[in-house]
Amino acid sequence: MNKSKPLLEVKNLEVRFLSGRGAVTAVDNISFTLNHQETIAIVGESGSGKSVTSLSIMQLIQQPPGKIAGGEIFFQSNTFGQVDLLQLNDKQLQKVRGNEISMIFQEPMTSLNPVFTCGSQVAEVLIWHQKLTDQEAKERTLSLFERVRLPRPEKIFKAYPHEISGGQKQRVMIAMAMACKPAVVIADEPTTALDVTVQAHILELLNELRIQNNTSIIFITHDLGVVAEIADRVIVMYKGKVVEQGGVMEIFTNPQHPYTQALLACRPKLSLGKKYLPIVSDFMGVDASGNIYKKETISTPEFVIKETDSSPKPQQEKPILTVDNLQVYFPIRKGLFTRSSEFIKAVDGVSFSVFPQETIALVGESGCGKTTLGRALLRLVKPTGGNIYFNNLNIAGLSDEAMRKTRKNFQMIFQDPYASLNPMQTIGDALIEPMRVHKVLLTEKERREKVYELLEKVNLGPEHFHRYPHEFSGGQRQRISIARALALEPKCIICDESVSALDVSVQAQVLNLLNKLKREYGITYIFITHDLAVARFMADKILVMQAGKIVESGTAEAIYTNPQHPYTRTLLAAIPKGEIEDIKNALEKRETMLRQQV
Repeated sequence: MNKSKPLLEVKNLEVRFLSGRGAVTAVDNISFTLNHQETIAIVGESGSGKSVTSLSIMQLIQQPPGKIAGGEIFFQSNTFGQVDLLQLNDKQLQKVRGNEISMIFQEPMTSLNPVFTCGSQVAEVLIWHQKLTDQEAKERTLSLFERVRLPRPEKIFKAYPHEISGGQKQRVMIAMAMACKPAVVIADEPTTALDVTVQAHILELLNELRIQNNTSIIFITHDLGVVAEIADRVIVMYKGKVVEQGGVMEIFTNPQHPYTQALLACRPKLSLGKKYLPIVSDFMGVDASGNIYKKETISTPEFVIKETDSSPKPQQEKPILTVDNLQVYFPIRKGLFTRSSEFIKAVDGVSFSVFPQETIALVGESGCGKTTLGRALLRLVKPTGGNIYFNNLNIAGLSDEAMRKTRKNFQMIFQDPYASLNPMQTIGDALIEPMRVHKVLLTEKERREKVYELLEKVNLGPEHFHRYPHEFSGGQRQRISIARALALEPKCIICDESVSALDVSVQAQVLNLLNKLKREYGITYIFITHDLAVARFMADKILVMQAGKIVESGTAEAIYTNPQHPYTRTLLAAIPKGEIEDIKNALEKRETMLRQQV
């Protein structure tokens, strides 16, 4: 292998998709190189073409409707020598995929086969490419599970994908990608579903993999803080084109393109006060010819201008929600007919209060119990013990019918908007349905007008009423979920990781929207997140959870400036901050690792 030449070279790549409205160019004549033991990050919004680029390298574009219309992708292969990947047939590609070039997909639930155990799926890769025996493949898989910090590797090996958390499924995918020590790993949003401490470990692990196995990495992400931790070079994509590329320090300290400047400004930062996150349209516009121009001044929305330090604070008379010693235990069954003697204590004696118009953030690692707690508050999971007082009514012991009526004032925005929307139901019907169930308004005409109003509130329009969920982007679907939660004018909304899968520009729009709606409707939020910068931006008060218990609570300011619990300090230390000093340290650390390897 000639190390003086790029390991991978993409030349003039063009990818198109056929739709009912004609051909759409998803990747428009882009070129870049990947050198030996280098990490490049491809960043951009949803629809910018970054994932399509990675799928093209792996020859995983579904044809039709997709088509690689032009370009070349040269790869220095151990099997075929220097070869254009676009010219390989299916049999030849099987020898490259997973063995020399592997991919960590963005959505592990749809990437893992639901009818096979997690361990068998990783072992299959080793048996196929490395010709290991079943026992050797199992031992190697268990070792990989330990490296990606999966708890109880033996149990995970035997578990099916639906039996483990989203973060754990992502770590199984990373183990699978690492299995054959490939020359190139394409990581498509690999840390999106992970909490900050596991994310920090995975980034460190990918850096070690790059050095130890002479691996190069293409890292696709919308999190620029993560880019600062792992990348040597950055490629910025917008609407299928590369608008800027350069060294990570150059991009972060002196971005030239207004789109790059916008992406950097959109990120919630720990040092940022709770005012307003700039969005892409604040920085740039597109003229009638499709040319991008930079705006001279950034306009501040009216609702931010009106806000002053004397803006309404949460009313402190009586809490709207009081949780008293709440417990949610799940039995561990050892056999079909045996009684459970052990329990997983997902929520273990949690107590707290939430006041009207207050935003409480629940933060912690995957498996700490924060999502289970949120679901238990709405009785979507049955509590094992304790009390939940909502508007002075103990809802822990209510009948299903009584609880159904209570949910009018207590709604939830789920983590995955696509899974929570019926794919066979138009958006208009999805928003009208809860109003019909709870008999809100008298006529269908009034309800339809209300839906139009809600769509406008979340920056959509009446033309979206008859469309289906698959016709919207991830950010638009999340805004539809917010509109549905608002349809009944609830007093309290639980937001379960409602922005974790969104790119930074859309995330900024959704967070600004939630804050604006809070002021307009007087809503109380319980905000569940693993992103502590987002929690800092949104919350009045933060509850830190670990192993089913609240280990620390306080105002957002107190938690970030003076954390008391060691676990809170660990969470804060693991946040990729994307500051200049952090980038310098990360680059120096990688250079030191390279020198030690040599």
